[in-house]
Amino acid sequence: MRTFSDYLLFGSVPLPWWGYLIYTLVMTHITIVTVTVYYHRAKAHRALELHPGLEHPFRFWGWLTTGMSVKEWTAIHRYHHAKDDGPEDPHSPWVHGIWFVLFAGVILYYKAAKRPEVMMHCRDIADDWIETNLYGNRRKSRRFYGVGLMLIIDLVLFGFVGLAIWVVQMLWIPFWAAGVINGIGHWPLFKYFLGYRNEETTDKSSNIVPWGIWIGGEELHNNHHMYPKSAKLSVKWYEFDLGWLYIRLFEMVGLARVKYIHDQNVQKVA
Repeated sequence: MRTFSDYLLFGSVPLPWWGYLIYTLVMTHITIVTVTVYYHRAKAHRALELHPGLEHPFRFWGWLTTGMSVKEWTAIHRYHHAKDDGPEDPHSPWVHGIWFVLFAGVILYYKAAKRPEVMMHCRDIADDWIETNLYGNRRKSRRFYGVGLMLIIDLVLFGFVGLAIWVVQMLWIPFWAAGVINGIGHWPLFKYFLGYRNEETTDKSSNIVPWGIWIGGEELHNNHHMYPKSAKLSVKWYEFDLGWLYIRLFEMVGLARVKYIHDQNVQKVA
């Protein structure tokens, strides 16, 4: 029979160590897909439209696991493209230094969200009742209700181990997206070691690796700056964009409509 300390340490669903690992990787992967497909490609660049049956779960999951405002994320990312690697870029390692962007990029995100000249870049993102009253665009403290709810869920399921899982979930996007993509993806020295550029764009972006799996295709960062409106980030035949695979699957079942893609042979504009 399980004791109170068992519930406190391991929650209501005790798992072997590899079970906790798989759960964490699956949950963080869903967050990566949410950010790359919904926040980035659908909202910030309008490269595709999502069916409400998919868009609303993505919004809810982003609220649970990141607390990020769709409007703020969209505005900051668009401003980054408008000012990329210049003195006004909100998170360029050329401006703020690689180590600060890599490990504290989320601080730059919240600083940029307070700048009116940044936030004017999300005027086309309309609020509905849920976004305004639950997800926090009216009262910003409410955006953290989601991550608090995620903490409760993890604690109930896995006890003290759930706290560690929650911490990983909360750090996943700030490190991999705000840190690695914005930092290493624009670090001028990286391309001389591991990264590569398919085109000499005006910014300093590099593709981190040709197989965009771990961060959902965002690793192909130079490609994205080549064709920022494209729903597909791979360009060369040997490159792989996992986010594009998900988009194609969503499109096949009627949950997405691609508006623009670009590769060597295809252009599709809606």
